[in-house]
Amino acid sequence: MRLAALILSLSLAVPAMAPAVAEQFTPIPDENAFLSTVAGKDLRLKGYGPIVVRLTVQPDGEITGRGLGWDVTGAWRWQDGLFCRDLNWGGSDLGQNCQAVLVQGQTVRFVSDAGKGDYADFALQ
Repeated sequence: MRLAALILSLSLAVPAMAPAVAEQFTPIPDENAFLSTVAGKDLRLKGYGPIVVRLTVQPDGEITGRGLGWDVTGAWRWQDGLFCRDLNWGGSDLGQNCQAVLVQGQTVRFVSDAGKGDYADFALQ
């Protein structure tokens, strides 16, 4: 379970395999834009082959999903232009992180550590 927790934690904030093309991504500026982009939609981790992580961000502040066969639960809030989330995966607390959110077409990019850290791309489905 420990190794699996590490994999999920990394999948939620690791560098993508391809170089970032920042000019093609547009920052999501506020909570209303964030909700209209992702609320209630299936977000599927991109770029990690057989690693399957699917999440849903609900308008009421709840996060649900599955990652590598285990349930993902959590809560989120919009604070100072950032998506701040707490996650639990299969009983492991992944902690809190505030992230910048950007969008390009049907791809949403979450950038950890207030937009200064690693990122993970999710396909909107």
